[in-house]
Amino acid sequence: MRTKSRLFRIGQCFAVPVLTLVMMPDRVNAQGDDLQEPADHGGRLRMEEPGLSIWQNGVGNGFRAGTESIGLGLEANYGISMFGGRESHRLALASLSYGYVLDSVHGKDHWYRGNWELRGELFSGAEYSPKKEWLVGLTPHLRHEFSIGTRCVPFVDIGAGVTATSIGPPDLSGTFEFNLQACVGTHWFIEENVALTMEVRYLHMSCAGLHDPNLGLNGVTGMAGLTFFF
Repeated sequence: MRTKSRLFRIGQCFAVPVLTLVMMPDRVNAQGDDLQEPADHGGRLRMEEPGLSIWQNGVGNGFRAGTESIGLGLEANYGISMFGGRESHRLALASLSYGYVLDSVHGKDHWYRGNWELRGELFSGAEYSPKKEWLVGLTPHLRHEFSIGTRCVPFVDIGAGVTATSIGPPDLSGTFEFNLQACVGTHWFIEENVALTMEVRYLHMSCAGLHDPNLGLNGVTGMAGLTFFF
């Protein structure tokens, strides 16, 4: 009897650790599941909130308010001697812009459905005809982007800013000039938040009568570039 009792106690000593090792993985998995999928106050599983898209309701259906953008572009200006200007100024420019979408999609069920965007543009380059001169400018813009439900997002844009340039008489008077711009264009989204941007704009530069001469520089500018939204 004493021998059987001793054997029983020895078996218990081995059985308890073995059972503990066998059951431990199940307990760990159960605790891991609880950590990965905690329940909310209603007893349902709480899911992680996905990152917000730049779009209010899918690609091409309008931007979310607060969406930002950075644009890079190359521009060529075909000068026209009009509105009193005597020379056709040909310009080659590069631009960097920053934009901020001011509102949610407005104009539901109307042709003008879309967003307003406030932009700031820094541009610089050179005149290569009829002379070789330099220029640099800074222009705030107000842009309206239309929501038409496709990857193509057309827009219209107006801007007014300041320019420093070495272009002088007969059309401009000195280093400080104002610039006025009006343009139409489109974004073509090659990714959800990256677009090829193309636009055509009218560009006018003059000093608003502060100095003479003030005939003005006028031209039509074509721009192509990339715009990144975030």
